[in-house]
Amino acid sequence: MTRQIALLRGINVGGHNSFPKAKQLELAASLGFEDVSVLLQTGNIVFADPGTPPEATARVIHDRIAAELGLTVPVLVRTADELAAAVAANPFPEAVPEPKSLHVTFLSAVPADTSRLDALDPAAFAPDRFRLIGRELYLCCPGGIGRSKLADAVSRAPLGVTATARNWNTVTKLLALATA
Repeated sequence: MTRQIALLRGINVGGHNSFPKAKQLELAASLGFEDVSVLLQTGNIVFADPGTPPEATARVIHDRIAAELGLTVPVLVRTADELAAAVAANPFPEAVPEPKSLHVTFLSAVPADTSRLDALDPAAFAPDRFRLIGRELYLCCPGGIGRSKLADAVSRAPLGVTATARNWNTVTKLLALATA
């Protein structure tokens, strides 16, 4: 069985898209997933799957949430190996001791057009930094993401793909669950 991680975007945030942890567990079990864990209430589901491609798993989860809850929730899925590779590729290892300053935005595909991202002047946002590596966008904001002008600029640079972000604490906890 392959371990997969479903990342649901915008679940239980600010009172919107209510999808409690117990319901997330029920949904995963009803889809035939085994050894299911839910981290936090914000849409992080770790499970064993018989080898369904992650893109197909994401569609199945998305469609079931829409059918059962009436919610349109973007879903991205990574295998445990893909998540481990994303952690290993972290271009900002010096930020790991302050994991709330480091975020990973998971993308549904490698963006075809990164011109708006490429046009951002890194010096204008220092000490905040970002780096796009494949299907992950890493964002390091030593002063916090809430006050970061770079985080705002990056979020407004359309990449034409589905995206959902997690802080480094969540990413590493998900990896620990997926590899346990």
